[in-house]
Amino acid sequence: MRKVAFLFLSIALLSACNNTTNQAEVKTDDAEEIVQVDYQIYGDTISAEGAISPSELLTKMQGNDSVSAKVEGTINSSCTVKGCWMKMDLGSDKEMHVTFKDYGFFVPKNLDGETAIIEGYAITDTIDVDHLKHLAHDAGKSEEEIAAINEPEVGITYVATGVIIKPKS
Repeated sequence: MRKVAFLFLSIALLSACNNTTNQAEVKTDDAEEIVQVDYQIYGDTISAEGAISPSELLTKMQGNDSVSAKVEGTINSSCTVKGCWMKMDLGSDKEMHVTFKDYGFFVPKNLDGETAIIEGYAITDTIDVDHLKHLAHDAGKSEEEIAAINEPEVGITYVATGVIIKPKS
């Protein structure tokens, strides 16, 4: 009986890890050449179709507290402790803090410069000082850098239900 229970538990855990490697065909500048590109999917299975740029997201956010959108952009960093968040470049030295719905999945801990496609919703949010210090600690910042955080930050927070990570080109 224990073996059967262990088998079912193992299968459930493996199927819960909704993280798959896929390949896509990408055409290069030379119309004759097609290259296979690996990418990872985390959370819900999503596609790249309909993804907008971070600047288009910023435009959609004007006058709105929240917006559902699929966004494609560059990842500046991810949580170095367990991959529970990432920062996406918005341009003009701004970043968007990305978390994952109900902490249902995580991304790799070493993301920097990869392209991501995220599906979910963005909200304008105020991040309090304690949470900013927690995020700085997760990012591996020094004690001096963490101590220097003394004001809340207003910005865009994104809650993703699915993420595609493409490798660096």
